[in-house]
Amino acid sequence: MTQPRLKTSVTDLAALGGSALYAQPVSTSNLVKPDIDRFLMYSRIFHDAHRYTNDGPVVKLLEQRLADFHGTRHCIATANGFWALVLSIKALALEGRREVVMPSLTYRRLADIVAWCGLVPHFCEIDANTLAIGPTEAASCINANTALILGVHPIVNCCDAAGLEWLSAETGVPLLFDAVESVYETVNGRKTGGFGRAECFSMHASKLINGFEGGYITTDDAALAHRLSKVRAFGFFGQDNIEDLGINAKLNEIHAAMALAGLDDLEDQVLRNRARYRCYQRELAGLAGVRLLEFDETERCSFKTIVVELTDAWPLSRAETLDVLNRERVLSRAYYSPPLHARSMRYEAVPATLPLTDRFAERFMLMPCGHFVTEDDIAVVVSLLRFMHRHAADIQGRLHS
Repeated sequence: MTQPRLKTSVTDLAALGGSALYAQPVSTSNLVKPDIDRFLMYSRIFHDAHRYTNDGPVVKLLEQRLADFHGTRHCIATANGFWALVLSIKALALEGRREVVMPSLTYRRLADIVAWCGLVPHFCEIDANTLAIGPTEAASCINANTALILGVHPIVNCCDAAGLEWLSAETGVPLLFDAVESVYETVNGRKTGGFGRAECFSMHASKLINGFEGGYITTDDAALAHRLSKVRAFGFFGQDNIEDLGINAKLNEIHAAMALAGLDDLEDQVLRNRARYRCYQRELAGLAGVRLLEFDETERCSFKTIVVELTDAWPLSRAETLDVLNRERVLSRAYYSPPLHARSMRYEAVPATLPLTDRFAERFMLMPCGHFVTEDDIAVVVSLLRFMHRHAADIQGRLHS
């Protein structure tokens, strides 16, 4: 592959009339490609069994492997992470109550999922150290109408899961975790998957475990697992015996085969992710105004996604920075911006004033990472940032002229 030509003049920037650094974009998506032979090996299991869906042998194998991986008693696979969350919220929310306490600095459609369940998002402030919901922040939102606490792990590291468990026990409000970004992580040495009443994960193609599409729920609660297994399959339990209101949220066999192939490669994938993270650490050292959000290496980390903070020493706005990078086909993205409480919604939500969330929503961005980003790419991208820093005044003036 031809090495991108570095910029020597501001007019070389694509935003100012020059050619883009990359013909093919470098993105923030993981998009890991599992080994094709292992994928076909797992696919042969359902092909030979003539069982392509409805809790087939590959889905059952995946559920057992994931339960073992997380150290939980039960795993329920679903068609995607969306339905994993919907089913879990519906199963756990306290009857007669409507509010779900959740962070605002999170996935842009997470509040929609709460609304899908007929409930009302109640956005809480974040902990400045974790960029996530914490027990103190959540406690300030709990009232007589609180149906559920939705603990969402941020993109880098985890929220205070143990603190939220304490809050749940003190208040009697059920605790569910959205652990989409934390498949591999530990909290205080304890694997994700077993916190709260349940945890929900995604196996979208961009996630750590690529199942094309897919999701799963982990829990140690046998009764909850039994109910979730029924509800994901139209509410059936046994032949023609309907026990619950259900939907079709089953995972099919070919997606399970892809996920198993990805699970086999997981440890090697984490090593590759760590190498890219180390490269960012080296390249960003000494670059004023750009702070790498560091993984807590006292815990187990996937090193999957790279997030940086633009501090007050960075001379361009984040919008200007992203504009320049994106036009070079360096597809950096704003980190959870705008926050959910600042978006217009077509459903009810508890109004919130969240100054810390508002401030942090303007400071962070995701950098290129994942399977198709090389260490050479990282060096080129950071060189571009250094160029932008050196010529910031000229760039800013020309962008707005």
